[in-house]
Amino acid sequence: MKTFNILLSSINDVKNFVNIVNKYNFDVDLTSSRYVVDAKSIMGIFSLDLSKPIRVDVHSDEADAFIDEMKPFMV
Repeated sequence: MKTFNILLSSINDVKNFVNIVNKYNFDVDLTSSRYVVDAKSIMGIFSLDLSKPIRVDVHSDEADAFIDEMKPFMV
């Protein structure tokens, strides 16, 4: 499992993030405070506090390509 933080500061960021995550077959969770949502769910993401960094938990050991695509969002 890999973990890092991202910041989604606009609606377009959320849309682009979800499009990237949906290209991969492994599970990705987002954690903000005490809430955990599926990163493939745009509605779940909008239920989080997007003004603060969000923790990303990637449930795969072969996620290097995914992590490279996440670099624009990382903080």
